[in-house]
Amino acid sequence: QVQLAESGGGLVQAGDSLRLSCAASGRTFINYFINYAMAWFRQAPGKERELLAAVDGSARNTHVVDSVKGRFTISRNNAMNTVYLQMNSLKPEDTAVYYCAARHRSANEYSTWGQGTQVTVSS
Repeated sequence: QVQLAESGGGLVQAGDSLRLSCAASGRTFINYFINYAMAWFRQAPGKERELLAAVDGSARNTHVVDSVKGRFTISRNNAMNTVYLQMNSLKPEDTAVYYCAARHRSANEYSTWGQGTQVTVSS
């Protein structure tokens, strides 16, 4: 069974930092994690889910959307089957449920999702 589990969310004040982690488990991921691009998304109440950042299997190529560029950084540790989202200078508008997702290199869509972790930023 393939699973993703996010952790690291919580309640913080504006200007604080958080690092989210997403651990992959299951035989497919453990043996072939490098074959999966990983991404972080978030969804705020009443809003659509939005892509924040993505990293390829080798970790050489990353993409961060303009709205959080300069504040958010994505990274991965393939030896640990884990992907991270470092979030700095958090703002109240960053409040959302944050999800990680996996996409096999042969696929066009992210098909495996974690359960999400809540991030709440108070002003």
